Amino acid sequence: MRSESKSNPKFNLFQFFLDFYRLRQIMMKHAFTLLLTISTLLITPNAQSNEIQIRVMTFNIWVGGSQGGQPLERTVEAIQVARADIVGMQETHVGKVDQSQRIAEILGWHHLQQGDRTAVLSRYPIVGSTPHKWGVTIELSDKAKLHMFNVHFAASPYQPYQLKNIPYGNAPFIQTSEQAVEWANKARGAQVGRMLTELVPAIASNQPVLLTGDFNEPSFQDWTEGVWKRDRIPVPVNFPATSRVVAAGLFDTYRQAHPDPITQPGHTWTNTSSSDDPNDFHDRIDFVFACGVNVLSSQVVGENKSQADIVLSPWPSDHRAVISTVSMLPRSSQ
Repeated sequence: MRSESKSNPKFNLFQFFLDFYRLRQIMMKHAFTLLLTISTLLITPNAQSNEIQIRVMTFNIWVGGSQGGQPLERTVEAIQVARADIVGMQETHVGKVDQSQRIAEILGWHHLQQGDRTAVLSRYPIVGSTPHKWGVTIELSDKAKLHMFNVHFAASPYQPYQLKNIPYGNAPFIQTSEQAVEWANKARGAQVGRMLTELVPAIASNQPVLLTGDFNEPSFQDWTEGVWKRDRIPVPVNFPATSRVVAAGLFDTYRQAHPDPITQPGHTWTNTSSSDDPNDFHDRIDFVFACGVNVLSSQVVGENKSQADIVLSPWPSDHRAVISTVSMLPRSSQ
């Protein structure tokens, strides 16, 4: 009995280590498989997704890219530095020459001149337009399209200058929020209405819609009571152009990415004067609106790091540009 009791511990200890070794080998094998699966998912996060990402830019190029004394290639470079896929462009002409067409040729992109010195440029095919060319249809793939609108609303009278007693366009000075809304409607109300007659059906199509433009009017989301209390604006104003666009069903991509107008004002007008210049007033009047997409980022493109997220110096325009990255899932045509 004692001899057997002495031999049994030796046998059991050997079997224990043998079983432990086999179990360790199995665990290592499965751990490797698990790590390989995790690493594959991390490296290719959208492998199982049909999501499409595009970068949409609004860009007033300042009299065909010529007024700032820079060669046209500098305007092209601004688009390249921003890594844009689609650009809504304003002030496209020098005299009667359409510089947006030349820019599209340099980029190797598609192009549609809308009239009134505005154009849409796209690395994707432009396959149609609305009757009055406020918007175009862009084909991202055989299963995905979007509607792209682009505008340049009237520059004068400009309500921030009217409220700040800055002479511009022979417009009278004003003092109240109600007067600002009244003059904004006089300046741009009819244009906004005409644009909405073509924009609203596009929104109803259940396909993604984008709207870029130099509105020449600030946003109601920036001229708030909170901003006024910081002494940043003369009075709070519910500016009508942006209000009507949002009421129609679009949202401001920059404000969605940067909800606080106090910490992130996002000024696009203007880089030609200092922020403390008493004869000027800096504001955000260049927009990328959207619906049917998710906003991943929105950035200002301009002349230096203190005023822009993406920098090109010298900067060719008197407006900074805005570039928004959005994602969407393909939708069938309605």
